[in-house]
Amino acid sequence: MKSCISTYSYHRLYNDEFTRFDAIDKTKELGCDGVEFVLDDSTTPEGYTPLDYTLALTERAHKVGLEVPIYTTGANFFVKDVEKEIERVCKHIDIASDCGIPLLRHDIAWSYETYDDYKGVKTFRSVIEVVAPAISKVADYAKSKGVMTCSENHGRLMQDSDRMVELFAAVNNKNYGFLCDVGNFGGVDEDCYTSASKLLDLIVHVHAKDAFTRSGMSFDPGRGYRLTRGGNYRRATIFGHGDVPTYQMLNAIRGSGYDGYVSLEFEGLEPVMDAITIGTENLQRMIRTIEGK
Repeated sequence: MKSCISTYSYHRLYNDEFTRFDAIDKTKELGCDGVEFVLDDSTTPEGYTPLDYTLALTERAHKVGLEVPIYTTGANFFVKDVEKEIERVCKHIDIASDCGIPLLRHDIAWSYETYDDYKGVKTFRSVIEVVAPAISKVADYAKSKGVMTCSENHGRLMQDSDRMVELFAAVNNKNYGFLCDVGNFGGVDEDCYTSASKLLDLIVHVHAKDAFTRSGMSFDPGRGYRLTRGGNYRRATIFGHGDVPTYQMLNAIRGSGYDGYVSLEFEGLEPVMDAITIGTENLQRMIRTIEGK
């Protein structure tokens, strides 16, 4: 497996003095093999088009010796005008294709409230009925552009392992895979290792994330902690410092045959550069141990 850092990990630092170009340089400095771009309709700086900006970032990454294995963007297909959302996401696929980025990750759905006037039964299967055809249509378009699509266990509504399994069965498209975030199952109170094991054969990319977990029976730990769907407390932290069975999960993922990129994704309270540096060191050390190097 190869180490990578998501540009999202640096999001608290972005300003006129530190840009995504600096994030790319730092990722190379930390000895990574790749960098993951996290871009959406609002991240393009003045003076660029979305394509021009992504091309410039890609050129910078290649110049310093990094691959760009994945382009990550937002999406919500549980909406009334789903065709409009399909068209919008396909524009990002065009950008990934023009930049030679082989994989695009998009979200699935966020909440029932995003579907104006939704009057159906509020179950995840109802959501799947709406989003699966749209996701398959996007995957087919991406295939025509030489890009594969994927989604991760993310967004609460479609985050549980069983829900993800049913989604992939419904989409039933070989150009659509699973981005396994090793920490996100905890956000819906699932055991991360057991949950990931249900989806190993579908993995096309991995996010390395960690978190502390505290029982909902305890007093609220305060700033930085968020409630899980079941009422426990979680706080993102430095990769390797938290309660997620990170090494166990990476070892199982590698044992399943996955040999691609693993992107560090930091979103904790700790100082960003310290957290990214320590997390990357831990990630690379785990990979070396797993690979027997």
